[in-house]
Amino acid sequence: MSTLSLAPLTTYDWGALFALLVAFTAWRLRWLRLDGALAAFAIGTAVFGSGTWPYALVLLLFFASGTLLGKVPRGAGAPALVDVGKGGARDGAQVLANGAVAAVCALAAHSAAHAHGVWPAAFAGALSAAAADTWATEIGTRWGGAPHHPLTLRPLPAGISGGVTFIGTLGGIAGASAVALAAQRLGIAAFAGVALAGVAGSMLDTLLGASLQAQRRCGQCRELCETDPHRCGAQTTLVRGFPSVDNDMVNFTATLCGAAVAYLLA
Repeated sequence: MSTLSLAPLTTYDWGALFALLVAFTAWRLRWLRLDGALAAFAIGTAVFGSGTWPYALVLLLFFASGTLLGKVPRGAGAPALVDVGKGGARDGAQVLANGAVAAVCALAAHSAAHAHGVWPAAFAGALSAAAADTWATEIGTRWGGAPHHPLTLRPLPAGISGGVTFIGTLGGIAGASAVALAAQRLGIAAFAGVALAGVAGSMLDTLLGASLQAQRRCGQCRELCETDPHRCGAQTTLVRGFPSVDNDMVNFTATLCGAAVAYLLA
């Protein structure tokens, strides 16, 4: 009588199971929308399956820290935010913009026979850039006061892409450093290169947000925004940047920059 034998689970099988648990939990907590949970499952499977637990911890550090910062209540004195079109639970595009580059780097690190640390560093650099941008935004919009244009220093509405504050900038450096420290302690990459890569990616994000990213003005209430139509329901007019360049594209480019800088410095 023959017996049925099951093949042992591979690292990617275990990675998929862990990613499913994390994505489902985040969806139930309303940290992610359904498409965001699906994107998180795909990214988590690649990272958890290819990089083992140190990679998983760095990815979870970025995701959990950024999400929890976003849950901190805004004080009564915090300025009102402009309409950027996305808030609350993250959707699939946001998840991919922040995590897709890191997932590709994790897969490359797993498959490269002689990576010499460059792909692990690139993985950490991508997440360092994503964390720097997220922490800068969440901290700056809560405690940074009125933002300014990074080049002209003219005042900008709170929450508009490309605006910088001193407190937000310090928050971005802290976010990049947190991921870099975790990567160093877990043996993935050296601290300095990953931290510098994260700051570089965040700076590029700011510059692109202040120049190429689409910025609109509401035809009725005249507020600056990044959506069409505006939250008041009126149509908006493009006043700066390119219609196809949105925040997700800018974030993706910033993580690509972070990965490239960390790769070169490894």
